[in-house]
Amino acid sequence: MKEETKKRNDSYKNRKPRALQKNAQRAALLGEEDENLIEGRNAVGEALRSGREIDKIYFHAGALGSIGNLIALARKQGVTAQEIDKRKLDAMSVTGSHQGIIAMAAAVAYRSVEDMLALAKQRGEAPLLVLCDGITDPHNLGAIIRTAEIAGAHGVIIPRRRSAGLNAACAKAAAGALEHLPVAKVANIASTVQELKKQGIFIYAADMDGDKSLYDADFAGATALVIGSEGEGISALVKKECDFVVSIPQKGHIPSLNASNAAAILLFEAVRKRM
Repeated sequence: MKEETKKRNDSYKNRKPRALQKNAQRAALLGEEDENLIEGRNAVGEALRSGREIDKIYFHAGALGSIGNLIALARKQGVTAQEIDKRKLDAMSVTGSHQGIIAMAAAVAYRSVEDMLALAKQRGEAPLLVLCDGITDPHNLGAIIRTAEIAGAHGVIIPRRRSAGLNAACAKAAAGALEHLPVAKVANIASTVQELKKQGIFIYAADMDGDKSLYDADFAGATALVIGSEGEGISALVKKECDFVVSIPQKGHIPSLNASNAAAILLFEAVRKRM
């Protein structure tokens, strides 16, 4: 009898760790890791008030009465706050005690576009930037950042909305590049393109319907390359603001390249032109 009771107690003790492990696995599937999740009202509130870099906040409507002030504070700071179903929030949670709110912290601090231009000036080089318009897969974003750093680019720019952030999955795919390459998060890619043009930087959109081959483009001067998502490509508004639309010559039947592969081809053509 005692042995049976002991087994039941041991089984009960093991239930919670298994549940937490299952939640951790689910979080990993979402592209996040434990250290990038901030759960609960107090923890999220302290992170926001301390100025920690937050990529995104998820919450469920049933908790708004107690977390409404945190949502307002996040939005005031320019952090995207998205309402999701409580079951999805439960699945994301590693602690099992999210209190209706989970924040995704950035793996490293975001920088500014000015930092990138200053880096180019410090190196005595014409600026080479990458703008990601709608890259929502953190692995793709990380791969682009990794390639950009290896190619000697001066920074990667992403929008605040419709974009993956610098989460753990992105950092892993970047393979250390985040420690060396500035990444900026801006409110609007189209507006940023306009500002870069004022700085004398030529903007090249990569699109399969481009009227010029990338091999005919002059990437030797101040250059910004715009990469769109695989599904939708570059938005019409952003494309309209670009100076040139270039394409990558294709011989096969598949209509487009993976975004990170396209970025690599463009970046290393820029490297070739600058040699």
